[in-house]
Amino acid sequence: MSEKHIFMKDLHFEHKIWLSELAFCKEELKIFKERLGEVAMKNTGHEAMAQVEHFQNQFIRQTEVIDEYRHEIKQHENFLEAEALKHPTAIDHRHFPDHKGMRDDMDVFRKLYADLKHEFMNFLTVWM
Repeated sequence: MSEKHIFMKDLHFEHKIWLSELAFCKEELKIFKERLGEVAMKNTGHEAMAQVEHFQNQFIRQTEVIDEYRHEIKQHENFLEAEALKHPTAIDHRHFPDHKGMRDDMDVFRKLYADLKHEFMNFLTVWM
């Protein structure tokens, strides 16, 4: 099966959307961490603290994943920018390999992040 190709402007558009989503999630994680601190101060029992630690670890990992994806997107943007500088007149007519792998990664991230958020909201209803 042949690889799909796409215009640079379409790749760039997706990059912008993804970077915006990732920035939003990163800010939201900061809010979640603050709320988690409130839970930890209010509930010092073993069961609550075990779940607090679980969420602390999950939030740290999600922040790392966001940073990894942001780096990957920015690397791809750098590649596209270099290509635009090399071939400025043909850039609007030239196709580039689709970044399906990155799109798939973002789809997985969205699902995992939504699951984590749902799990955290359920945790808050129990412990706040």
